[in-house]
Amino acid sequence: MTPPFARRRARAAAPDPVPAVVSLGLGVPRLTAGLRPRRAQERLDHGAHLTAHGPLPDPGELGLRDLLALTERIALRERGPAGFPFHHKLRAVMASARRGGLTAAVVVDAVEDDPSCRKDEVLLRRAPHLVLDGALLTAEALGAQQVVIAVSHPAAAAAIKAAVAERQPRRRARGPEIRMARSQERFIDGVGDASAGGLEAVPTLLSNTETWAQLAVAARMGAARFGALGERDEPGTFLATVTAHTPGGKGPAQTVVEAPLGTPLATLLERCGTDAGQAVLLGGHDGAFLPRRAADTALMSRRGIEAAGAVFGAGSVTRVPEETCPLGEVARAAHWLAAERVSHCVPCFRGLSALATALDDVVHDGGAPVRERLREQVAAVQGRRACAHPDGSARFVLSALSTFSDDLAAHALGSGCGRRVWGALPLPRGPQAARTAERFTMDWTLCDGHALCADVVPELIRMEQDGYPVLSATAVPPRLAARARLAVRRCPTLALRVERI
Repeated sequence: MTPPFARRRARAAAPDPVPAVVSLGLGVPRLTAGLRPRRAQERLDHGAHLTAHGPLPDPGELGLRDLLALTERIALRERGPAGFPFHHKLRAVMASARRGGLTAAVVVDAVEDDPSCRKDEVLLRRAPHLVLDGALLTAEALGAQQVVIAVSHPAAAAAIKAAVAERQPRRRARGPEIRMARSQERFIDGVGDASAGGLEAVPTLLSNTETWAQLAVAARMGAARFGALGERDEPGTFLATVTAHTPGGKGPAQTVVEAPLGTPLATLLERCGTDAGQAVLLGGHDGAFLPRRAADTALMSRRGIEAAGAVFGAGSVTRVPEETCPLGEVARAAHWLAAERVSHCVPCFRGLSALATALDDVVHDGGAPVRERLREQVAAVQGRRACAHPDGSARFVLSALSTFSDDLAAHALGSGCGRRVWGALPLPRGPQAARTAERFTMDWTLCDGHALCADVVPELIRMEQDGYPVLSATAVPPRLAARARLAVRRCPTLALRVERI
């Protein structure tokens, strides 16, 4: 019989279920063609892929100039957070390769570092040949000798490996080499470490998974048919990851939806069986919240979401249910953002931890000084130009403070909102999920204010003007567990302890 602790560990380490796939197109599905909604684990093999999408144009029929003209005509943008025009990147790589007399390389960025976005994982696991089509078509037009697929998810890597093996007998002998580079999922690392090996000083055309799949669809359809859906300046479809948490359920349920650009956000949510709740987080954990009233009228395109006051990002949509404490959700996510910091970036290393602790103090302690300290911490990390991570985190927190202003007042000036934190904002799962939460407690009859604890773990303990420490009311994050135990051991009067929550 398996021991209980082993079963808990296995549940914590188990991968998240594959999101369901839904098409919301006005015509036949494009990226999701051939994917059966009730077969979440099913992968289209090469034969099924050709049945669903048809053959790809021969490289001789779609040369480099034709490819450049096509991507410019359909205004293809990166389907990642930046939304950069693809034809600008293609033109820049062409020019760089010619100037240096070098051979270019193509990289598929399949590293999804935000748990609120699962679309690239779904594409790789279920339709890997569509992604390979776009990358190989471009590589052959550029004369590239390498196609590197940077991937972090084990199941996605296995699907790509199987797809490459299926193509091997049919590929031209002198075609580009396809290889995989495994990368660790981290919010700020992205694809850098995975793609760097062997590509130093090589002109590299890098785009995320959906972008290559969209290119494969456009190459088959042509510009006119591709632009029949979507908006005039943003034609085509897009993939959105919709996350909706049901309190009391097993966790956030995620659905990947294909829809024309310009689709009302309310329609997208309705198709997934939900609504806007208290608010909707758009663009992931460095994005922004839209209150329900704004979400009901927003259109899902870069221009439409920016006009509504949020960030389109990579197309992630996360519902904040009425039953959860929104500021508690934001504080929980802020600790994860702080754990993803860059060690040599001061706003990351010190500022984000202090910001997360200040959020905890607002949620659990309240008081006008605590609210003011939170705004000071946001200002301390915002606009420092050290790296983009603190700016995105500050935007996320500021948007929450504005959207949930009534809750902020209830926590800072009253007794709180009275709701528990359900975990509506998705965070990475891992072995730490099985650990029992702990927090600091103090025997004030023993504390003499030596301040050794605040020196060891300043993210959770700070000294006040009266010379005594103030303890964060939040649980000790796993990344600070070792230092928390060290702080307890360093206390000369044995006043500091950690207790289970």
